[in-house]
Amino acid sequence: MGPGDSNKIDVEALGPGHRIELYIKSDCPYCAQAQAFYRSKGWAFESYDAQRDAAVRRRMLQLSSGDPTTPAIVVDGTYVQSGWGKPPRG
Repeated sequence: MGPGDSNKIDVEALGPGHRIELYIKSDCPYCAQAQAFYRSKGWAFESYDAQRDAAVRRRMLQLSSGDPTTPAIVVDGTYVQSGWGKPPRG
């Protein structure tokens, strides 16, 4: 996968079996929507609190090249996007 290829991943059409990480803020409605979506599909995911944990926030900013928008979505170890929806909002 080369630079920019991750933008071609549709985070709503992944299917089971992927490692999904969400970097979230507790009061972010888009974060809640993303988590509800993955729960409704039965897809496993991990959420990390980028609002309250400084180390998690640094990791999110490193992955997203400094984009502070949440949720930051990482699939199989590759940053895909910040925000939720089409187009992504956060």
